[in-house]
Order: sequence, then structure tokens, then C-alpha cells
Amino acid sequence: MITKITYPFGTAEIHETYVILVMNEGITVKPEYNDILLNISTKYYANKKFGYITHRINSYSVDPRVYFETSKIKNLVAFAVVSEKNIKAATTEVEKIFLKQPLKHFKTIKEAENWINSVVENSTFLN
Repeated sequence: MITKITYPFGTAEIHETYVILVMNEGITVKPEYNDILLNISTKYYANKKFGYITHRINSYSVDPRVYFETSKIKNLVAFAVVSEKNIKAATTEVEKIFLKQPLKHFKTIKEAENWINSVVENSTFLN
């Protein structure tokens, strides 16, 4: 089951064990966007673990305070960044400092999906 939701800042695809977000070109991801992710976590992943995949097709910036709020989502167990650009991989290393969940960079969505599914399956659910 895939549910697609469009927001003013980007698009979310809700899958069984993960959500994929594609942010719009030129936006700044702000801490208040975490309210949307929190709503997704409670509506679609209530009482179960899930992962977050950000597909970085477009160029945008992220306020690092976002990760402090993201880390508070108890059933979020993994965070994947998908981008073919090496500069994005370097950025991911910095982002790891701010996020409590495991974070990993991938060049393809399929690699990220496989990793997320493995982490979701093998992680301990913190409720």
C-alpha cells in the first residue's frame, strides 16, 4: 500500500515500513515540519517501527535543529538519505551528529529501502 501526500514543502509516500519524502527545490526544512512527520508516525505507523527516507532530488537546505525534534519520534528507528551526488554524502556525515537514529547515505532508493527494512525488522521498539 502506498499513499501519496502533497504538502507545500514537498511530497510524502507512505509505505508499509517507511516514508519517502521529496522536498521542493529551494526550501529550507524547518523544525516545525516535524509536526507533519509526527502526524505521519501516529497516523500510519501507530504502535510500530518505521524508517524515513529523504530522496534528495532537489537542492534545499536543512535547519539542523530539525534533527533534534526528529530524534524525539520514538517509533522512528532509521533515517536514510538518497542522493547520487558525493557532496550529499559528505553532508550526511555532518547530519549524523544531530540525529539519534542510525543515518546512512545511499545512491539508490532500492538500497535505502533494503537497509530501512532490515533496521525496522531487527530494531527494538521503544514505546
